[in-house]
Amino acid sequence: MKSIYARQIKKVEKQEQKLLNKKENQERREKIEPIQAKIAEKIPPKLMGVLEEAFFKGFQLVFEKGSPWIERSFNKGKIQLEYDVNNYAADKLGTRKQLRKMDHRANRSRRLNTGLAVIEGAGLGLLGLGLPDIPLFTAMLLKTVYEIAVSYGFDYEKQDERIYVLALINGAIAKGGKQKVLDGRLEEITARLENDVPLAENLKEKMKETSTNLAEAMLLGKYIQGLPLVGIYGGLLNYNLMTRVSRYAKLKYKKRYLRKKI
Repeated sequence: MKSIYARQIKKVEKQEQKLLNKKENQERREKIEPIQAKIAEKIPPKLMGVLEEAFFKGFQLVFEKGSPWIERSFNKGKIQLEYDVNNYAADKLGTRKQLRKMDHRANRSRRLNTGLAVIEGAGLGLLGLGLPDIPLFTAMLLKTVYEIAVSYGFDYEKQDERIYVLALINGAIAKGGKQKVLDGRLEEITARLENDVPLAENLKEKMKETSTNLAEAMLLGKYIQGLPLVGIYGGLLNYNLMTRVSRYAKLKYKKRYLRKKI
C-alpha cells in the first residue's frame, strides 16, 4: 500500500519541478525585464505602502476575527467528512480512487474561488474605493487555501499552520530563482511541522513579508500593462494570482498528506 503513496509523491514532485522550472519566453523576458526595473523605480513609495498596509490588515482581520466568517462561506464540516471517508477508504483499500476524490474536492474549491476572484477583481481599484476590496481579496485567497487544506485533512488555525499558509502564498506568487528559494523555505517549514518542531518564524513578520510580496505582484503587473487596477483587468490579475496560489497549495497539501502515509 505504501508503494502507491510513494509513486504518488514522485508524481507530485515531478509536477512541482515542472512548475518551479517553468521558463518564460526568452525574447519576452528580455523585453520586459528592463521595463520592469524602470517601472519599479517610478512606483511612488507612498502608494506601495498603502497597498502593503491594506493587505496586512486583511491578514490581521482574518487571523484575529475572520476564520468563523470565512467558514460560513464554505461547508467546512462537509469537506472534513468527505476527507474522513476518503482517508479511511484509502487506508483500507489502498486504491488511487480515494486520492482522486480528494483531488476532485480540492479542484472544485480552486475553480469556484478563482471564478469569484475574477468577479471581485472587476471592481478592484488602485486608489479610492478600490482599496477596501483588497482585504476582501486577501480573505478570498485564504479561503481558497483553507478549503484545500481541509480537503487533505489539515488544520489552519494553529499559529504554525498560519505561518505555513503565508509561506505557501509567498512561494506561489514568486517567480524564477526567488520562487525556488521560497519553495525551499516552505519545505523546511513542512519538515519541522511533520516532526512537531516549533517554528522559529514570527507570524507578524511573515504577514508583513507576504503583504509586501502581494503588493509588488499587483503593482508591477498592472504598471507593466499600463492599465489601472479597474474593470476586467483587475479581474484578470486576481485570476492569475488565485490560480498560482491554488495550484501550488494543492500540490503542497497533497504531498504533506501522502508523506504522512509512508
